[in-house]
Amino acid sequence: MRKLLLLLFMAIGVVAFAQNQIKVESGNFDFLKDQNEVNVQLVFDNAVYQEKNMTETQYLENRKADITAKKSEAVWKNWIYQWGQFKNSEYLDYFLKGINGKSKKVVFKKDTNTKYTLIIDAKWIYAGWYGGMIGSQEAKLTADMKFVETDDPSKVVMRLQADKIGGKQMNKQFAWEYGRIAAAYEVTGKKLGKEIKEVIK
Repeated sequence: MRKLLLLLFMAIGVVAFAQNQIKVESGNFDFLKDQNEVNVQLVFDNAVYQEKNMTETQYLENRKADITAKKSEAVWKNWIYQWGQFKNSEYLDYFLKGINGKSKKVVFKKDTNTKYTLIIDAKWIYAGWYGGMIGSQEAKLTADMKFVETDDPSKVVMRLQADKIGGKQMNKQFAWEYGRIAAAYEVTGKKLGKEIKEVIK
């Protein structure tokens, strides 16, 4: 029985390790060796949310019903405003904070004219939960990532996948979904920056 339990825990550990990492699907980082800056763009067109793989519209409808019932309409209005702010700018800012803290040779920026652009296409977002003193569960992000030529995005030089990256880093908005998702973007940046740093020295 002990051996069976040990094998079970080992199997769970292997699955957990297989997740929460970035996998290279094609190409390598050599094209970055003569680059100083890279543009970054986030995409949410194909993202689904939570275990039920809801669309963003479905997810927001559920959150509106929950927040207005448990709190108030005013809380919901602030929540949906913050959701838009984070989706439009904060997630990218957190990603840039994460990757630029690791990748020193190449600086990643937004809205900049560079030879290459990194496109982060979110596929699955788990928002986690916050329980105060009871504890919390981090958000997770699965995304397809590709480096493309900025002038011709059809020319892909490298493909990677972020697989269920957990947002363990705390921030002042961590009690809300958008804060936890931002943390997942920051950790994704850190992991990618670490990968790049090992190659681009």
